[in-house]
This record gives sequence, structure tokens and C-alpha cells, in this order.
Amino acid sequence: MVKKANTIEELLLNCPVNSVIGDNMVRAWSKINSPKYQKILCSISGGSDSDVMLDIIWRCDKDNKVTYVWFDTGLEYQATKDHLKYLENKYNIEIQVHRAIKPIPITCRTLGQPFISKNVAEMIDRLQRHNFKWEDKPLEELLKEYCTWNEKKHDWVGCKAAVMWWCNANRTSRFCINHNKWLKEFMIQNPPSFKISKKCCIYAKEKVAENIISMDGYDLNIFGVRKAEGGIRATAYKSCFSENISGSDSYRPLFWYKNEDKIDYEVAYQVTHSKCYTEYGLTRTGCAGCPYSRNFEFELEVIQKYEPKLYKAVNNIFRDSYEYTKKYKEFCKRKGNK
Repeated sequence: MVKKANTIEELLLNCPVNSVIGDNMVRAWSKINSPKYQKILCSISGGSDSDVMLDIIWRCDKDNKVTYVWFDTGLEYQATKDHLKYLENKYNIEIQVHRAIKPIPITCRTLGQPFISKNVAEMIDRLQRHNFKWEDKPLEELLKEYCTWNEKKHDWVGCKAAVMWWCNANRTSRFCINHNKWLKEFMIQNPPSFKISKKCCIYAKEKVAENIISMDGYDLNIFGVRKAEGGIRATAYKSCFSENISGSDSYRPLFWYKNEDKIDYEVAYQVTHSKCYTEYGLTRTGCAGCPYSRNFEFELEVIQKYEPKLYKAVNNIFRDSYEYTKKYKEFCKRKGNK
């Protein structure tokens, strides 16, 4: 079992010569042991980043203030579940299991399936709810057609953000449809015939966490986000810590870790990952077979080989998104070969 540190000096005793890790350990010790925080929540996923985060938090939590939770989405690898048991034994902790508010199969069937990324899925969802015709028209024309002018705000209301995304009118290219090459052209020629949304994530994890924090009065929420990973989730934050005057503060211990820092930590503290990494050959975990994964085809091959029952489930739940994504990728190949 891993040994807790009683002092900051003891914590840093075996710390590798790496300024990112050293600074991070000092900051983690300061946050977790601050008298400001009496109830701390830490979300564990069973993934490789989460393994490093858990090791950091455990070593720093000298007064056992941290509660560990895992969100069971219903689409989890057995290897991940087995790894959570290993972690409980290794650190002598309980990882509380919380199930989705709405099961993913129901959410995907009634509210929409994920597609490409959370941001893309959210924008498409907003446009679908306004019966968008997937046409290439000027921004002003589409705003008049799908939005309402608000005199008080002196602005368009409704699905303005989604229309701007569709028209590549946002200042940051990441929030424009052209961030995904040929997607607009593809959707004009192949409008989606099924509902698309990011709501499976919301009801399986995000709202579950919000409910736990509000109901049980946690004053610090710890979760794993790394800036180096990119994506909407990482770019939503500018630092490792966010103060919330009316609710719980947020702390992201791995925010500044790059891949090489993570490797240094794993070697120094002998962090072991689940079979998803060591045997299956995956580079990420989460909801099994999630269409957001860039390599979901490879992930499906892995699931079929190692967890065949899960393979059948994900193909039933995400079938429309899989087919639409494959069609989009084929469209991009044809465009690229012209």
C-alpha cells in the first residue's frame, strides 16, 4: 500500500528532478491541506491520467478529507472495473460508484448520439432543434431565418452560436465548422438523418457530479484535465485552479503536465495502469466505443476481441453515428484525392 506523507518535506523526498512535478506536488499539498476545504471530492475514471492524479491526491491527503467517486456510465470496460478494485486495495480507499441520471442507451435514442466532438455535437444539436436546412447561405440571412432579434440585448437570440459556427463566423477557428475539414460540405450533401447531441456525457457524468457536490456540500472538486490534451474541455480553463464564490472551487492537479512529465511521475512512483493500456493496447479509456474517439474503429476491434458482450452493446447504441462518421471520413478522402 502507498504511504501517505505527513509533511511537505516527506512528500518531496522521492520526487523526481522535474520542476513541473515538484511545483505541482507543493501546490497539491497546499490545496488539499488548506483549512478552507473540509470536504473534497475527487473524480476517478480508471484511465492513465486519473491514475497519476489519484496517486498525487492520496499522498497529499494527510487528514483523509478526500472522497473518491467513479461515474458508471453503463459502457465501461471490465478491465476498468477490475482496475478500480486494484486501486481501492492499493490505497486502502473506497471509490464510490455513481450511476448515470439517464442511461446512455436511452439518452442516445431519445436525445441524440455523439458525433466527432462535444462542441460539434452541441452545435449540430442546436441547429437540429431549430429545423436547420443545412444550407450554405450568408450569416445575416441565416440569423434572420433561424434566430430572433432582441431589442433589449440588441442581439440575435436562439441558435446564434450554432449559426456562427456553421458560417465560420467565430474569431477562434476551433469554434468554427471548418476546424473539421470538409465537414460543412459533407453535411450539405449528406444532412444527418438521426439526432446528434452531447447529452449522453451530461447525464452520465456532468450532472451526476453537480448533484453530488450540491447535495453533499463539497467545497473543492478535483478532476483530471490536462492542457496538453487540447479539446474544448481543456481550453475551457486557463489554469489549474478555479475559485467559485457561490459553490465549490475546482482544482485540476494535472493541468500543466505534458506527456513527458506524466511518464516521469509514473516511473518515479511506480504507477500501474489498467489492462486497457497494458494488454488491450488502448491509448485512452472512457465510455467504451465512444464516437468522439478519433480511432473508434480500432477501439471497436479491441472491444470485439477482449470484451465481445460490450461490442454488441456499443454497436447498438452508436450505430448511426458510426455509419455517419465513416461516411464523412470517406468523403474527406475523396476530397483530398482530387
